[in-house]
Amino acid sequence: MALKGKEYRKRLAPMTEELVGMARWVRVTGARIVVLFEGRDTAGKGGAIRAVRDKLNPRQCRTVALGKPTDAERGQWYFQRYVDHLPTKGEIVLFDRSWYNRAGVEKVMGYAGEGEVERFLEQASVFEKLLTDAGIMLFKYWLTTDQAKQEERLRERLDDPLKRWKLSPVDLAARELYDAYTDARETMLRATHTDHAPWTLVDFNDQKRGRLTLIRDLLDRLPDTRVDPPEIDFPELGREPVAESYGVMAPIKDFPLDD
Repeated sequence: MALKGKEYRKRLAPMTEELVGMARWVRVTGARIVVLFEGRDTAGKGGAIRAVRDKLNPRQCRTVALGKPTDAERGQWYFQRYVDHLPTKGEIVLFDRSWYNRAGVEKVMGYAGEGEVERFLEQASVFEKLLTDAGIMLFKYWLTTDQAKQEERLRERLDDPLKRWKLSPVDLAARELYDAYTDARETMLRATHTDHAPWTLVDFNDQKRGRLTLIRDLLDRLPDTRVDPPEIDFPELGREPVAESYGVMAPIKDFPLDD
């Protein structure tokens, strides 16, 4: 049974407080955290990212969702454009898709050649070892969803004018390539599931349950992040607060403007 919104919000609230505490710990200790959100189209990556970052300072917690490479980026080392978005001390970066595009959509849709994909699978774990050896805390999540659930969500995007922008030709092509994406994922997992950067698969057929599972796993894999918030002296004003009234504003066209 799908988790209802009221119960979901009840369970999420204490974990959101833990996430805020985690972000405080990151800022105080200078830790650097990278979280990869991967999965099929409609799996729920965007909603999961919003659940993690919702109450965090956007100056500290960034989301990276890169589009297709530019001509200049296509001429670079494959990982180069992702390096530019890695966190500095005290930052959290959430990747809405990541360098694993090469092992998934680029492979299945033919955007990358067989040699490029093989080279990526050989280099990805080496690249990630460089990150973790440098002290970056790397978490890789794959959000799983059944084909029937994917079809249901794609239809929702088609029928909802507020979600239609999410539906792309690549999404539609993926419907016919479900098995090919499965094979690509399994090859990727075998090549890049390592001790220093393991994959965690989370069931997102029920997206609310999936978000709770993912956040709980992320928090549990961190060290003790308890850092007391700083004491803030908040003295009384010494006078009554002033009420401010704005009245009714006239339309801007009614104001005289200088030439």
